[in-house]
Amino acid sequence: MGRVNKPIGYWTKRLDAALEAHLDRTLARLKLSRRQWQTLNVLAETPLSPEDLDGILDPFWGGDRRRRENELGALVGRGMIIMVDDRITLSELGHAKHAEAQQLVEQARHDLSMGIGIDEYAMAVSVLERMTHNAERLAR
Repeated sequence: MGRVNKPIGYWTKRLDAALEAHLDRTLARLKLSRRQWQTLNVLAETPLSPEDLDGILDPFWGGDRRRRENELGALVGRGMIIMVDDRITLSELGHAKHAEAQQLVEQARHDLSMGIGIDEYAMAVSVLERMTHNAERLAR
């Protein structure tokens, strides 16, 4: 089983690419990108200032300001997000699209985690979180 000897970076990059592809195909049914979905999902919890939204979503944008502006612009253009009292929030259409996408994403997550127990999943996330914090600390 030579695949076990691959480093964690190899597997995280492959997993990220596969997740992107699968979720992009899933969300394309609703004409949403993964980044648009993440934006709707964050805003479904509470309206946010543009700065707060940027702070939450920045790890997903990877500093690509143009892409962020295009993705947010598309959501504004489609009438899914609006400004109310200096905060970005979901419109009625945005809430409806979020609910529709949520069902597709939950099914995708179920499909992606087949054969993985709840404890295994929790452990994997915990390990990746700790490694991320360690790597970020060491990179300073």
